[in-house]
Amino acid sequence: MNKGKGFNLISTIIIILVTAIVSGITTGVIMYNGYRQSTGLTYGEILNDPALNEFLEVYASILDDYYEDIDKTAMLEEAVAAMMNYLGDNYTTYLSEEETESLAEKLAGEYKGIGVSIQNNTIIKVTKDSPAEKAGILAGDVILKINGEDVSNYTDSKIASMIKNTNAESVKIVVSRNNEELSFELKMSKLYVPAIASEVIEANNKKVGYIYISTFSNTVAAQVEEQLKEFNNLDISSLIIDVRDNSGGYLNAASDVASLFLKKGATIYSLEDKNETETFVDETDAFQEYKTLVLINKNSASASEILAAALHDSYGAQLLGENSYGKGKVQQTVTLKDGSMVKYTSAKWLTPAGKCIDEIGLIPEYQIENEYIYEDEEQKIIKEIIDKQLPKAVELLTE
Repeated sequence: MNKGKGFNLISTIIIILVTAIVSGITTGVIMYNGYRQSTGLTYGEILNDPALNEFLEVYASILDDYYEDIDKTAMLEEAVAAMMNYLGDNYTTYLSEEETESLAEKLAGEYKGIGVSIQNNTIIKVTKDSPAEKAGILAGDVILKINGEDVSNYTDSKIASMIKNTNAESVKIVVSRNNEELSFELKMSKLYVPAIASEVIEANNKKVGYIYISTFSNTVAAQVEEQLKEFNNLDISSLIIDVRDNSGGYLNAASDVASLFLKKGATIYSLEDKNETETFVDETDAFQEYKTLVLINKNSASASEILAAALHDSYGAQLLGENSYGKGKVQQTVTLKDGSMVKYTSAKWLTPAGKCIDEIGLIPEYQIENEYIYEDEEQKIIKEIIDKQLPKAVELLTE
């Protein structure tokens, strides 16, 4: 057998298997849902595969005889990426350790902190019910010291890191407000990463509850549930759920949000893999009875489409806006020992009506486009977007 630096197709395929074995699989989860599919193969059966033994012979020969030193980790990372690329699926990818950490942090939905947003050393936002709000911190306060250390010349990211990464149960902060220095000791707390924004819109003597969902994180359902409780006390007559420009997140998060609306037993979605189709239904007692419109656009994808389809088919909500993105697949992930991750498509998802929307999208009953004002018409550089969709939704719900 010839020895060399390149790999043929079968070698590339096998490398991914060896990567999982050599590097060690530390956790296997579904990125967008709680569903897990098993091949039923044991490591023993995999190791007895003739193709794998052929690879092991090549792998050992390269390590022993190749004329230059080899970075095994880098070579296997390249092999994993090549494997993902070979499958020809846009949603099947390899994520580096840094990319994996960034994605996990985004979708975790909570963080340890005091509840402030900082820009140019100035607090620009204080989270509701956070330690900072309860202590009396205000937007506009300028941070001078943290735990006695002068941070006036520190970057925002360094200040945030000092607060976030403290091992203490509290943090001491000195701020400047109206030329006066004020000291606060704030207890560190677990806080939600805001995944929603909300308001009550009044028109024609009616109140419309509005919830914008920016991402489907681990805590989004809890945030929506809290907001619905507030709306229930405000005598709203209808509801707008806005998932425009929401590219998705965890499928089980979308399912949990849908369960807040649907009646027990209603279908949320189905998963169709190469062996079977499994249907998932609402198993909770919670439900709502609002006339509802869901706003979607071409960037509403994945978990956004799952929620919109569930509310449309099983709750009676209508869709308004533009055709959605059309991502009708779910991915399973495997996190490797080095912190990197492989993500690959494991199934298609179907709407409660049994439709696969992949590369098609959801088609709204009310096709409404926003108005775009361009800074550069030729280059399509957008200066301003005039929202035509939300006002139309309010009009329809209050006429």
